[in-house]
Amino acid sequence: MFFNHFGKFLLMLKGMFTKPENHKMYWKELMHQCSELGIGSLGIVAVISVFIGAVSTVQTAYQLVSPIIPKETIAQIVRDTIILEFAPSLTCIVLAGVVGSKIASELGNMRVSEQIDALEIMGINTKAYLILPKILACLIMIPMLVILAMVLGIWGGRFAGEAANILSKETFDRGLLLEFVPYNVTFALTKAYTFAFIISGIPAYYGYNVQGGALEIGQASTRAVVTSCITILLADYALAALML
Repeated sequence: MFFNHFGKFLLMLKGMFTKPENHKMYWKELMHQCSELGIGSLGIVAVISVFIGAVSTVQTAYQLVSPIIPKETIAQIVRDTIILEFAPSLTCIVLAGVVGSKIASELGNMRVSEQIDALEIMGINTKAYLILPKILACLIMIPMLVILAMVLGIWGGRFAGEAANILSKETFDRGLLLEFVPYNVTFALTKAYTFAFIISGIPAYYGYNVQGGALEIGQASTRAVVTSCITILLADYALAALML
């Protein structure tokens, strides 16, 4: 079953490039998808990032009760935790539910209502016209959302540290700059691009190949989100083992 789906997925990706099209006609669709999938997810990403940063600061301070450990260490731990794991992984798991279900249900509805068949009769490469802009939009917008999640997460931790009287802003800022490793940002963005492809590609496959009616669209959307989340977790572990 796995190899059957994997083979069809590769054929879908191949189909996006086998028939040359006028790429200028895709620009408007790409911008539309960037707005729908990226900008439309700003709110949920911002809220989650701020509160994850705040909770990270409070819980880290709760664990580090020894007076020997300087308070700057709290900022270091929050910074590295958010950059390495929370910003790319948790954000993308949330986006797998928000963006993935949207992609799967949209393509599934087009398949069930025979809109895809009508486009193919008109000679349009539906894989390139419907799927490629969604994948490119995710590859463009999701890394930007991850960067935003890093910034807001660290800011949320900084704000919570002062609000809860755990450490001052000046102490938090000193900890942020202490022993900072720029490679961590590179690693986080590598995960962001990998997860962006998973978030867009897997739901597009399930939605594009829906057969049946409204019930099957819902089932395909659910399978797409679950499969995307599991694949993100597996890819997270694989990238950590390879790159760290």
